[in-house]
Amino acid sequence: MFKPKTLLLAFIAGFIATLVFHQGLLQLLHLAGTVPVAAWNMDPAPPLGVPKVISLAFWGGLWGIALWALIRKRNGLAHWLLAIVLGALLPSLVAWFVVFPIKGIALSSSLVVGALILNGAWGLGVALCMRLFEKRA
Repeated sequence: MFKPKTLLLAFIAGFIATLVFHQGLLQLLHLAGTVPVAAWNMDPAPPLGVPKVISLAFWGGLWGIALWALIRKRNGLAHWLLAIVLGALLPSLVAWFVVFPIKGIALSSSLVVGALILNGAWGLGVALCMRLFEKRA
């Protein structure tokens, strides 16, 4: 399906998009007073104790591979819209119906909207990073 280099680049794109787009937007929302939590949480995440933001970025990297597999053959506006829509929906659905129940987090309208916005920004970031990587290759 993918060359190993493409897999690595898609992982890196998802990792970077998490740190820059997802967390950057979260910090802007926090500074605006619309969300209570700040970005780039360095608290240890179980079970390995790595910073939570690094754990999140790792998962963002894995999601980056999946997202790139779904959008890579699209061009133009469809490419960018699909990156935003699938980026918003796919990780959010898994968070809402798998991760949140495991962690005992109650789903609320603010978590739904927040996840869609942050993950949509992440999806855009993945697409942008991959386009930049392609131009350099």
